[in-house]
Amino acid sequence: MRHPGEKTNEPDVPTRDIASKIHRWFIVSVVTIMGIDLILILSEGNWLNAFLVAVIIGIILAPVVLGEHLPVRVPAELQLVALAFVFAALFLGEIRSYYERFWWWDVVLHMSSGLLLGILGFLLVYVLNESRNIDLHMRPRFVALFAFLFAVAVGALWEIFEFAMDGVFGLQMQKPMLGDDSGLTDTMWDLIVDTVGAFAISGLGWWYMHRDEESFIDNWINKFITKNPQLFET
Repeated sequence: MRHPGEKTNEPDVPTRDIASKIHRWFIVSVVTIMGIDLILILSEGNWLNAFLVAVIIGIILAPVVLGEHLPVRVPAELQLVALAFVFAALFLGEIRSYYERFWWWDVVLHMSSGLLLGILGFLLVYVLNESRNIDLHMRPRFVALFAFLFAVAVGALWEIFEFAMDGVFGLQMQKPMLGDDSGLTDTMWDLIVDTVGAFAISGLGWWYMHRDEESFIDNWINKFITKNPQLFET
């Protein structure tokens, strides 16, 4: 696994162009789908769902609209994966009730969140490692361990958030599962699949670093560094 920021001989312009095109196509497609759905929901007078759909559209369009005004610039690949997760979790999961229609939907999303948070953990380590104000040099196994623990910790905080929202506002974010109406089984399985996803991406990252080979994690981090030179030493 090469050090982020290290130049390679592999051209990455075509990859960047493809990722950007897919990202634009994805945004146009999902915003069109949700826009049509928003009109139908408004015609039915379902104001709460209409508000939620409008918020989801706003979340997806925010990076495009704000653009240069954001404090950091996120590569198209990371934006695409994050926005796909938002669309699947909030629109398909909550608005279209995929959580109830497909028992495995929540499991897949939590597994995916573990993978995404693990990648974010790797990125955070590299940001700290390259900071002018922080002298931090970690071996591959410690980088992987940090990414793993970061992902699991954020997943646990999300479950606390769900518990708080259910208790304070009477929601049902912790859903009945396998005959358990308390939501405890749902919470535990969420934590388990979060952990599995985090372990998988952390193990993969460690394997590439240990073998000193480049992975897609390196590529995404390199692009993040290139787009945000103000965060790193030159």
